[in-house]
Amino acid sequence: MTRSHAGYTREEEDSGERLDRHWNEMLQELRLAQTGTQILFAFLLSIAFQNQFQAADQFTHLVYATTLIACALAAATFLAPISFHRIVHRQGLRDQLVVITDRFARIGLAFLVAAITGGVLLAIDVVLSRHIALITVSVLLLWVALFWLVIPLAVRARAIEEPPTAPSR
Repeated sequence: MTRSHAGYTREEEDSGERLDRHWNEMLQELRLAQTGTQILFAFLLSIAFQNQFQAADQFTHLVYATTLIACALAAATFLAPISFHRIVHRQGLRDQLVVITDRFARIGLAFLVAAITGGVLLAIDVVLSRHIALITVSVLLLWVALFWLVIPLAVRARAIEEPPTAPSR
């Protein structure tokens, strides 16, 4: 049996094998996201204990708290599939595991964007004016939206509109 979706074909892959492949691909993606998020989280945790941070204004403390919480939520959401998998392991729920883990990853990425932009705002606000920091973070947010959302959605829309073509040999 051949499975094909938007030009991507796997020979002799049944639904169980496809779910296993999707699960493994998701785990690889989450490993990368988890590592970066955990490093950012550790860095953010250390900021609050710096003497200079204690003297910062209310805006900086609010941005810091929001960024720290966003990063903690990203880390927790990226790690949620582990707990979910442990609880549903050997229950015949692989299809639900893959779908729900995909949602966890999407939510985690949203929190990660908030944490990254918040961290950049904190750093730029120290070395440049607040106005420049806000503009810089706005541009960064647009950049991330372009590469993490707009381009992938455009590619997906084009793949849906165009019928799959046979690969050239």
